[in-house]
Amino acid sequence: MRLYAVGVSHRTAPVELRECIDFARQGVDRALSALAERGLGRELVVLSTCNRAEIYAVTDAEGPESLFGRFMSEYHGLGYDVVSPHLFVHRGADAARHLFRVAAGLDSLVVGEPQILGQVKDAYATANDLKHTGALTNRLFHSAFAVGKRVRAETGLGEGAVSVSYAAVSLAKKIFGDLKGLGVLILGAGEMAKLTGVHLQAQQVKQLAIASRTLAAAETLARHLNGRAVPWASLPDALSAADIVITATGATEPVLTRARIEDVMRPRRSRPLFVIDIAVPRDVEANAGDLDQVFLYNIDDLQGIVKENMARRAGELDRADAIVAEEVERFAAWMHSREI
Repeated sequence: MRLYAVGVSHRTAPVELRECIDFARQGVDRALSALAERGLGRELVVLSTCNRAEIYAVTDAEGPESLFGRFMSEYHGLGYDVVSPHLFVHRGADAARHLFRVAAGLDSLVVGEPQILGQVKDAYATANDLKHTGALTNRLFHSAFAVGKRVRAETGLGEGAVSVSYAAVSLAKKIFGDLKGLGVLILGAGEMAKLTGVHLQAQQVKQLAIASRTLAAAETLARHLNGRAVPWASLPDALSAADIVITATGATEPVLTRARIEDVMRPRRSRPLFVIDIAVPRDVEANAGDLDQVFLYNIDDLQGIVKENMARRAGELDRADAIVAEEVERFAAWMHSREI
C-alpha cells in the first residue's frame, strides 16, 4: 500500500480546465463512491475547491497515476489527453508534503489565505463520515491540520494576507490609478463579493452597485457597503452605467454572455468596460473579451499581484517551509515504522 496525491491546481492548469474539473458540483460523496467502486483506493479523500481538484489515496493498484488521471477525465466528460498534461502526482512523503503545504496556505493562489484549512478539514470529514479513511489518511490529515495551525501561530504569513478580492481591486487600481470617480458593479452577494465591496469602499468609489439573482441578498450586502442593490432584471442598465464590473456569483454557467455584453456596449458609445471575473467556474464567456472596448480579466490574471505579495513576505515563507519540512520528516518516520 502506498500513499498518492493526484490532481490539478492553479499551479498546473489554467482556469479553462479547472472550472471543468469540479468534484463538488455533483457532490464529493458521489466521487468518493465512484472511486471506491472502481477499487482505486483502500483509503480515499477528495479535496475540491475553486482552484484545485485533488485525490488522496492509499492504494496498491498498479499504475495509479494513469488510473486516477483517467478517472478524473472520464468523471468530468473530458479526454485524458486534455487532462494528463496538467496532472500532478506525488507519492509517499512527497504526497504528505503537498498536503501540508496546501493546508498551510502555502500552495494557494493567494499565499497565506486562511479558508483552505477549513476546506481541507471539510474534505477529510466527508471522507471519514463515509468510512473512506483509515489509519494512514487519519494520521496524514490530522498532521496537516497541525501544520496549518502551526504556520498561522508561528509565522506572520496570515497577517495582512492578500485575498483574491483584494487582488481584484488592486488590478482595477493598476488599470485606472484612482477609483474615486468610477462606478463599480459587483455581481454576487456571497463572501467573496462582500470582501470585494469592503476593499472598494476603502478606495472611495463614486458608485457601488450590487446585483444578485436573490434581491434580498443584494439588498443586505448593499446596506452593509452603503451601496445600491440592483434587481437582476435591471442588470442591463447597471452594466451600461458601470465603469468596472467584478463578478463572483458562484454560478455553474456564465451569467454574462458575449451577446449580453455586446448589447450593453451599444449605448455606451465606445466608453470602455473593464470586467474582472474572479469566479471559478467563470461568470463571463471568454469570447466577450474579443468585443471592442471590452477588457476582460479572470482569476489567473491576478498572478502578478499575488507574486508581489509573496516577495514582500519571503522571510515568513521560509519559516513556514521549515515547519512543513519538520512535520514531513515526522510523518515519514511514522510511515516507515509501520512498514518495519
